[in-house]
Amino acid sequence: MPVRCYDSLVRAKVDLDPRDPDRIAMYVCGPTVYDVPHVGHGRTATTFDVIRRYLTWRGYAVTFVSNITDVEDKIIARAAATGSTEPEVAARFEAAYWEQLDRLGVLRPDHTPHATEYIASMCDLIAELIDRGHAYVVDGQGVYYDVVSFPGYGALPNRSLAQLLQSAGARVEVDGAKRSPVDFALWKAAKPGEPVWDSPWGPGRPGWHIECSAMSLDLLGEGFDLHGGGDDLAFPHHENERAQSEGAGHAFARHWIHAGMVQVGGEKMAKSVGNFTTLADALDAHGPRAFRMAVVQTHYRRAVELGDAELGQAAAAVDRLDALVRRAQSAGLPDGGPDAGVADRFREAMDDDFGTPAAMAVVFDTVTAANQAITDGDTDRAADLVATVRDLCGALGLTLEEAGAGDDEIDALVALRDEHRRNRDFAAADAIRDDLAARGIVLEDAAGTTLWHRS
Repeated sequence: MPVRCYDSLVRAKVDLDPRDPDRIAMYVCGPTVYDVPHVGHGRTATTFDVIRRYLTWRGYAVTFVSNITDVEDKIIARAAATGSTEPEVAARFEAAYWEQLDRLGVLRPDHTPHATEYIASMCDLIAELIDRGHAYVVDGQGVYYDVVSFPGYGALPNRSLAQLLQSAGARVEVDGAKRSPVDFALWKAAKPGEPVWDSPWGPGRPGWHIECSAMSLDLLGEGFDLHGGGDDLAFPHHENERAQSEGAGHAFARHWIHAGMVQVGGEKMAKSVGNFTTLADALDAHGPRAFRMAVVQTHYRRAVELGDAELGQAAAAVDRLDALVRRAQSAGLPDGGPDAGVADRFREAMDDDFGTPAAMAVVFDTVTAANQAITDGDTDRAADLVATVRDLCGALGLTLEEAGAGDDEIDALVALRDEHRRNRDFAAADAIRDDLAARGIVLEDAAGTTLWHRS
């Protein structure tokens, strides 16, 4: 059976129809690096990391591209406010972004293009649009896309041009040089104090939308398979990408996938309204695995709250996985092989628009069955089920924590505590336990031995 995904352009689930049968070319919009990442960035990055990992587990060779916007109004404003330069601001906050995504276990993209590396390609694309009658030059102002010239504009947000013009929420840039309020800048003429590049239309800098068209087409080619991002990008950013690329005569994304937003008290989390939690703070408080668990327990298209309560519940779910692994180690289970029937149920859930909540239900049903098999002494069955849990969690990027090993000092203290207990010197044993607890080490007594793990 094919993978089915909800395509935002047609607003329905469709069979994933890759350009090449065994390969997936995937582009996901990355951050504008002017501040530290918040949990919304973490949710989107984790969502598409899970999709990428699952497609790889499913047997596809995935090429994953995600960009960095390193020239944009917010970066320019941050540089001016801090007495820094735009490249310094971008480098600082890009490093902060990757630091937190590395903590989350998000795989690095195969390609990470930066907007400032693609100025020439953007100019070429703009020239094509002018030649085809889709863009116009305003002397002293820049180059603009003529939205009226593109039939079907508004398909991604499912709104007609008339509705977009009437809507106060159309999220368009106010600019008196434009012919229409929904036209958008492809090239902005130079302004004092801003970074500039040469172009056929005078010195200036690119508009925001043109970069992703140039980069995705260059790195993935025409008709690439998946274009993703947060659902706040569907309009205007993704719709403008589509209009630019197709207006210039290029086949663009075959499928569009959008992830829901993180909310706080039912409202979208956003830096602009100040209701955000930094990703670093969330990971410090609850751990990267709890964050990933919380993401996969909610379908990617739904809005989600990722506060202390939700992340705390997710941490408890992670503990349940770890407990099975530690119990399997204590029982001395042999190596097993994944259960094909369980894997089929997992695949069925994930093939239905990357249904991670249903997939995790399969995983936790398997945890229950594995624990029962250990209790029943069915060693071979238990080993296969534990191997299945490991495999399916790996497909989603969820790592499982083994019982403590490799720390000689802690191993020695645990062994000494066991000796004190055998000698019935419980005061000494408790003192070691308390010392280890103060270091964040949790002890578990099982089957005549002691396992440990970090809290």
